[in-house]
Amino acid sequence: MSWILVTGSADGLGRAAADSLLSAGHEVVVHARNPERAAGLDALSDRGAHIVVGDFAERDAVRRVAAELNDGKPLDAVIHNAGVWSGPAVMPVNVIAPYLVTALLRGPRRLVYLSSSSHFDGRPSTDGVDWRGGKAGSYADSKLFVTALAAAVARLRPGVLSNAVDPGWVPTRWAARTHRTTSNSATARRSGSPPATIRRP
Repeated sequence: MSWILVTGSADGLGRAAADSLLSAGHEVVVHARNPERAAGLDALSDRGAHIVVGDFAERDAVRRVAAELNDGKPLDAVIHNAGVWSGPAVMPVNVIAPYLVTALLRGPRRLVYLSSSSHFDGRPSTDGVDWRGGKAGSYADSKLFVTALAAAVARLRPGVLSNAVDPGWVPTRWAARTHRTTSNSATARRSGSPPATIRRP
């Protein structure tokens, strides 16, 4: 069986992926951004999952997690799931963290980057992008960039299976919040009243 890291696995899609992989008999490393969220992973660690902790908005934390993982046996695969929707952490978490993890980890021959259909709305330009998280970033841009990263890794590392995937709608807490917001907007349009403002990051 494989030794697999799932980033951003404290809840949502990442946790569901880690749970499924454990059920299939794989060895899994789960990741949380802080000790408080890691405490919620006890149910997975009780089933054999290993836990790493680090805020992927911080480059030093990403490097520390990568070094910790490199001290153990080589990973077979990484699912780059950690991500944020809005705010200054968008680019550091959604793009810089998977880039650094890819560059620093030794061994994995299969890489999966979580993208989104939002990448179609991304701007194919790095002009004005704040990679360090000093200001809010664009989620759509971040998903375009991470999709480009997956393609670049596939080209530069022919022995590695590198893919960007759009998981579609998944019934997570984040998806439920998004669904309520978009449903409210659609209902308002049908009724003729102005929709609530939906701010893009």
